[in-house]
Amino acid sequence: MPKELQSLVFDPADPKAALAELPQSAAVFALFGADSRAEPYIGRTPNLRSRLDRLLQPSAKHPRRLYLAGLVRRIEWQLTGSEFESLLAQFSLLEEIFGSKALERMHLRHPPFVRFLGSNPYPRVTVTHRPSLRESDWAYGPFPSRIAAERYADEMLKLFLLRRCTFELAPDPSYPGCVYSEMKMCLAPCFKGCTDERYAEESAAVESFLATRGESRLVTLRTERDQASANLAFETAAALHAQVQRVESVHALAAEIVRPLSQLRAVILQASANPDEVAVFLFEGGRFRGPVAFSTLGMRIQNEQSGSTSLFAQPLAIEPIPEEQGTASKDHGSDRIPGAEKLARGVLESRLEDALAELSAEKSPPSATIRQGHLALLKRWYYRPEAKRAGEIFFLDAEERWPIKAILRGVGRVAAKAILPLP
Repeated sequence: MPKELQSLVFDPADPKAALAELPQSAAVFALFGADSRAEPYIGRTPNLRSRLDRLLQPSAKHPRRLYLAGLVRRIEWQLTGSEFESLLAQFSLLEEIFGSKALERMHLRHPPFVRFLGSNPYPRVTVTHRPSLRESDWAYGPFPSRIAAERYADEMLKLFLLRRCTFELAPDPSYPGCVYSEMKMCLAPCFKGCTDERYAEESAAVESFLATRGESRLVTLRTERDQASANLAFETAAALHAQVQRVESVHALAAEIVRPLSQLRAVILQASANPDEVAVFLFEGGRFRGPVAFSTLGMRIQNEQSGSTSLFAQPLAIEPIPEEQGTASKDHGSDRIPGAEKLARGVLESRLEDALAELSAEKSPPSATIRQGHLALLKRWYYRPEAKRAGEIFFLDAEERWPIKAILRGVGRVAAKAILPLP
């Protein structure tokens, strides 16, 4: 759960005494003045003591540098293990003090979503930055930018005959239609070019495509293509293969994170301020929950260069094993006990499941500011270049369950990067 802030009284007459008590670690901090009504100075830093030394001690070499010692009376801080955790903690502090202005102060932009207007009698697709919770089942995203969302929506619509007009339709056979109906790219419900049932059928196909990022259509087309090929109808198979390629090109425009807002759930792993832990965050219900500390004690940090994928240390590091479970193995000089790896795996999986259950237990609905801020932070972190994106993310599998084994391997990788020197 979110960590409590640590506090320290600051005496401007003796700044060194206060600074000496500060850790030299990454943190989010707030500097408060004597007037409780005054706005605090809030920031984040990879080295708390060094940063506050620059802010609270005068410098003869840099006389024009920001100097706040005369205004500060209290220092509060929270240690963090990663930039991701720092940004989330900073936003929480700013939101608590400044409310909706926290988004502006952190330069957070509302992430774009492709919105399916399913409540309209004649549904259409648009792009929005502010999806409502009432229609969260029909808001698909987040996308890295509005341009990316509009491109995805445009390319997707080329596969269907859904309307592109934005006004409210009042179908009239005397209406002349538009260029899309002339080009046979729309069913033209505006002048009753199709029945309402036919348009509803096309709308359902679009909704299914958006909900699965095209997987539902790909499964159907691939099955038909393979069947045509098996029946030696090669011309039909070739035409279906061309459709598969078109759908695949649209599918590639939406990252794995793109899904209905109501179903956007993810586990994010980050380094922790404690070297024996990994911070586990859960994104659910439009907000982040956590972090919960997952202890890496008892885990063997994998060495990918050696080809080892084991995450499990000697069983005695976790809990003792009864003698009846086996005797010590003597293969290759190992003192590992048969069945120990299975027990260790079960203990670690149970430990992770408990952490996820603790995160899921929080059910408080977020405010609009928190929802938009957390979505913006998720989008900013996820769409960074992979080489610069610290941490790992995991989504629910096809059976709506967390991939526990994959998450455990991710825990090992995050822990290894935190404690092993970079090459």
